Amino acid sequence: MMPLIVLLAAFFLSLLLLKWIHNQFLLALAGRIAMSVMLFFTAVGHFVFTEGMALMIPSFVPFKQEMVYFTGVVEIAGAVGLLVPRLSTLTAWLLISFFILVLPANIYAALQHVDYQNATVNGQGPDYLWFRIPLQFLFIIWVYLSVIRK
Repeated sequence: MMPLIVLLAAFFLSLLLLKWIHNQFLLALAGRIAMSVMLFFTAVGHFVFTEGMALMIPSFVPFKQEMVYFTGVVEIAGAVGLLVPRLSTLTAWLLISFFILVLPANIYAALQHVDYQNATVNGQGPDYLWFRIPLQFLFIIWVYLSVIRK
């Protein structure tokens, strides 16, 4: 839920700030800024809650903690890439792929009741998927509309 709140708050704040600076609503730019802020926010979790996020990865995947760090770095790179005009389209396609690739980990985590913040298996469980799966698709559509389709 927090990533969605961060995304929407950053979007509306960016939109208002850009309107004040440029005297027009720059929706695509506000969308890129908001997604970048959200990606930075979620990337921090990869470094703060590493042990819990490693529980989100199925047992057959090796180097779980390294994978968590790697995906945190990917999110930071994506956040930066969205704000660099000549990299934004490539970054958008890579982020769309990333969001699709991490979806199985989110499904696995929900089925295993992973609470990544406390590194336990006492989390929300499958009900969380009713929120998380549409959220992943919102991220994909958001990136597409704010970068590729501008």
